[in-house]
Amino acid sequence: MNEKIILGLPKGSLNNVKRGNTHQLFVDAGYEVKGYEPGDESYEIEILNDEDIVAFLTRPQSTPVELNRGMVDIGIVGEDWIKEESVLRESNTIKIGDLDYGKTRLIVAVPKDSPYDNLSDFFRANKDRKTPILCFTEYPNLTRKFIMENEVYQEIYGDAVPFVQVRGLTDGDNEMVQVINSDGATEVYIAKGADLIVDNTQTGSSLRKAGLKEIETILQSSAGLYASGDCTEEKLDKAKMIYEQLLGAITAKKYFDVKFNISNSKIEEVSKYLIENKLCADEPTINSGSDFSQINVLIPKSRFPEMIDAIKKFDATSIIRNDLKQLVY
Repeated sequence: MNEKIILGLPKGSLNNVKRGNTHQLFVDAGYEVKGYEPGDESYEIEILNDEDIVAFLTRPQSTPVELNRGMVDIGIVGEDWIKEESVLRESNTIKIGDLDYGKTRLIVAVPKDSPYDNLSDFFRANKDRKTPILCFTEYPNLTRKFIMENEVYQEIYGDAVPFVQVRGLTDGDNEMVQVINSDGATEVYIAKGADLIVDNTQTGSSLRKAGLKEIETILQSSAGLYASGDCTEEKLDKAKMIYEQLLGAITAKKYFDVKFNISNSKIEEVSKYLIENKLCADEPTINSGSDFSQINVLIPKSRFPEMIDAIKKFDATSIIRNDLKQLVY
């Protein structure tokens, strides 16, 4: 490449072994990565076996900002943050593709003993209150947009724009409904006196532990690879190549590589059975021997127990199951 491509790698939950280990994803995709081990990330990261990539650590909240301004060429970030950045200004980011991890939902939550089942119920019940409604969130733009689209809010407040505060910056003219930026640990604000929160969650367990319940879902999100609209064609081609490598590692996690021996007299029969019952990715690979042959198949992990049961009925022996690191179609 004539120019190096600048890659933003996510800090936080997207590089966490419990939610989305982006470091391991790059390793599985064949990249030698230094300085990005979960819990021990450096702001300067090296991709040792690809000199065309310059990598930096980026916070999920700031990655869309950096992409829009061409500070990074490509970045891995949740779609929730891309949409948060694009509420008030047109975004020039290009989605290269989804990466199928870091899945979350952006939800509205209230105390679990509240009588409200949705946001409309909440506004209806609080229409005559004399003190401001307080909502804390890390997503003030999406939250305000969602509130203003609510029919009951419109009935009560018309086109008035909820008051928003992000640290010392304020905006909006409806101080009876206030959206306050939380900067994390959002669920604790209910205990401190907030009326509702907007937060992301995977399973809802942390919300339930905090004594909260969900009443609305704003959006669903997962991590993806995004490119700046300022990328050259050469950089976009490189971004697509990186995506294919990563996608291959993600796809591989859904399959087992299975080998087994079978009598030559049963090869045709067992192969036909595997194909007709979709117990292989394409068709079996056969390594022929004098009396027995080895059959090799890629099998979706969810179908593996069924396949084992089936091939045993054909007297299969020496069954070996291996994990895959990468699968590129």
